[in-house]
Parts: sequence; C-alpha cells; structure tokens
Amino acid sequence: MLASDLSILLPEIILAVFAMLGLITAVYTSKDGLAPVLVWLTVAVFVGVAAMIGLSGGPTQSAFGGMFIDDGFSRFAKVVILLSAAAILLVGQEFMVRDDLMRFEYPMLITLAAVGMMVMVSAGDLMTLYMGLELQSLSLYVVAALRRDSARSTEAGLKYFVLGALSSGLLLYGASLTYGFAGTTLFSGIFEAAEGGASLGLVFGLVFMIAGLAFKVSAAPFHMWTPDVYEGSPTPVTAFFATAPKVAAMGLFARLAHDAFGGVVGDWQQIVALLAVFSMFLGAIAAIGQTDIKRLMAYSSITHMGFALMGLAAGDEQGVSAMLIYMAIYVTMNIGTFAFILSMTRDGRHVTNISALNGLSSREPVKALALLVLMFSLAGVPPLVGFFGKYAVLVAAVNAGLNWLAILGVIASVIGAFYYIRIVYFMYFGEEREPLDPSGNRLAMVGLMAAAAIMLLGVFNLFGIDDLAMAAAATLVN
Repeated sequence: MLASDLSILLPEIILAVFAMLGLITAVYTSKDGLAPVLVWLTVAVFVGVAAMIGLSGGPTQSAFGGMFIDDGFSRFAKVVILLSAAAILLVGQEFMVRDDLMRFEYPMLITLAAVGMMVMVSAGDLMTLYMGLELQSLSLYVVAALRRDSARSTEAGLKYFVLGALSSGLLLYGASLTYGFAGTTLFSGIFEAAEGGASLGLVFGLVFMIAGLAFKVSAAPFHMWTPDVYEGSPTPVTAFFATAPKVAAMGLFARLAHDAFGGVVGDWQQIVALLAVFSMFLGAIAAIGQTDIKRLMAYSSITHMGFALMGLAAGDEQGVSAMLIYMAIYVTMNIGTFAFILSMTRDGRHVTNISALNGLSSREPVKALALLVLMFSLAGVPPLVGFFGKYAVLVAAVNAGLNWLAILGVIASVIGAFYYIRIVYFMYFGEEREPLDPSGNRLAMVGLMAAAAIMLLGVFNLFGIDDLAMAAAATLVN
C-alpha cells in the first residue's frame, strides 16, 4: 500500500530529493560558482518531470487515504507550473548573474516552492492543503528578499512574510472551523457533511478559507502586498511571483471549491464573483497612474486574477475549463512581458520606468513589435490569444447565468486596455530621451519572441490547450 502511495507522489519526491542533493552538493563545493550549473540542471529536471506528468495519463488516483489526489486537473496544473518555472529560471539567469544575485540557494528555493505548488493542486485534505501552501510560501519569502543589500528588497520580503502569515492565519482559522463542523479534514468528508445545505459554521469556515486564498492569488481587497512586493523583489523573482504561484493558488481555490464544497455552489459563488469584480476594477483603474512597469504588472496581475475568478465563479465544468485556459494563456503572456522587462538596461543598470520605452520602435523595431503583440494580447484585443482567454471566461459566466458579471468584466477590460495601449504609444510615438541599451540578454530575447509568436500562432487552435483544459476540468467537477 505504501509503495503504491509513494509511486503516485513520484514527481514530488523526485523534485524534493533533487533540491536536497543540490543543497548538499553546493555546501561541499564552490557554492555560488555552482549556481549557473544548478539553474540549468533545475530547468532540465523541471522539463523532465513535466513530461513525465503530462505523458502519464491514466485514471484518477489517490494516496494516503484520499489526502493526495492525482487526476487530470492536478496534472494539467502541474505541467503549467513546472514549465513556467523553468522558463522564468532561463530568462532570468543572465540578469541574476549580472546583478551578482546568482546564489546556489535560488534554484533550490524555486524547486522547493514548485514542490509546494504541486502538493497544493493535488490536495485532498485540509492538512495537505496547508503543508503545500506553507512550503511554497516559506520558499517565496526568502527569494523575495534575495537582494540583501537593498532596503526595497528586504522590505518586499518582510511585507510578503507578514501579510502571508496573516493570510495563513485566516486560512487556518477557516480550516479549523470547517473541521469542527464537518468532523473531518478530508475534502470528500466535507463534501458529504455539506450535502443538502452547509451549516452556518461550515459557511463561516469556507469564507475564512476563501479570504486566505484570495491573499495568495492577490485578489482585491486582499491585494495590498502585491505592488510593493513586485516592485521591490529582484525582477526574475517578480516574474516568478506573477506566474507559477498564481496557477497553484487558483488550482487550490478550484480544488477546495469543487472537491470540498461542490455540493453548495450557491454558498460560495457570489463571494467569488464579488472578488472577481473588485479585482478586475481595482487592477484596471489603479494601473492607469503607474510609472514603474513592475508596479503596473502587479496591478495587471490583480485584474487578470479577477478574470480567472470569473471562470471559477461559474461553478461548473465549463467555468473550471475556462479558468485553466485563462491561466495557461496568462502565464505565457507574463513570461514574455517579464522577459522584456529583464532586458531593460541603461548604461548597464536595470531600469523599470515606463518612460524609458520612449522611441523604442525606432531603435529596436522587432523587440517593440513583440512587446506590442503581448500588450494587445494582455488587453484582450482580437484575434490574439489573450482575447480567447477572456472570451472563454465570459462565455462561462453567461452560461452560468452571471450575465451581470460578464458585462462588468467587459467594462473592466475596456478600462484596462488603456494602460497597455499607453505602453505601445510610448514605444511608437513617445519622445526619445535617454535610450535603453541594446539588449544583450539573449535568453530573455528568446523568451520574448517565443511568447509573442505563441500569441500570434495560437489563434488557430490554441495548441490544443482548450481540449486538455476541458478534459482536466471534467476530472475535477465530475
């Protein structure tokens, strides 16, 4: 029995053992001199494990009495998490070396965070949920403050830690209430306890847990940590925050909503819909006045999490499928955008002021065109792939009877388009002052061009992501 349980956890075990071996090896060797090699090794392991998970297929399995679930939904989320983490490690490598931040702990902490995220999306029990969440969070607290000689980076790490502890407290309080009224920590047991209508205690537990998870996905009004942490953290770390952890948190959100409280959709649907509205409008409006591109991307991520929550608010299989499609597209767009931000230097120093983009199209037209494609895709302009992500969640909301939510989503999308188009305006019509250095970060340029190409070529069939997402959603909701 133990052997079969451990075989289900094999991908997580491989990553955990790799992280521990990497740490031990680094301690007994040249430490930071080994860091670039460790990054490439970590990328290879991530891609290998993602391939292993993606090709495994098979029916839904559970380990340790239902505490860990391996199904199509978790496999889809894990592949997105691992591939996005690998991409961020690659595009950020030259930046970390140039800024003397490439320490051996960095790829190992990212690996441990990835293990936590994989546990999160496979959680079938409140204790498993918390273990995965804390393993991810503890790793990310450290990487946020990786630039030890920077007050802003230290502040980012501290803010993330304090507010992350608050969100964990809310989630734990909700979990304890849920356990008290359901009599079990297993999602399947909570589902049975809530059948026929959840008690007031269970509803309170659910509300507290939703609040805790809303912190993790940076949904308004629990978003307050996001702009400062995004701005203060080293840019590759910010890029990581904006991608893989968002997929994991949304996956956990969906897992909790459907596996534990899927029988009482009406009790959480309006809460999630309200979070979606707050997030879409706050992110769209607050981003307009930003002058720092990393802070702008923080508010952009809040808006996009609102759209992903719209899919979840639908409360059915189509909604979960739309959310998965949206998250896969969102992660790809963000990898490309942050690859561009990583290449922004002037006199060898990294700059993040939006005004630095003035006149970029006249000096580097291909680079400017790639960013234009990504900005239009983030804004949801047809026929780029970003449009299909928004279309999927809007259709899911309408089919679930949430017409008011879909209308508000369209309005928020129109408002949000302003700040994306403003960046394009600066590149093509802005008055050039101090030009940026020609990009020497080759991996970042590859990431930028690849993401832009995907936004253009994916319009034909979304590379089959929609079919995979539908199959994954069916294993969760049914």
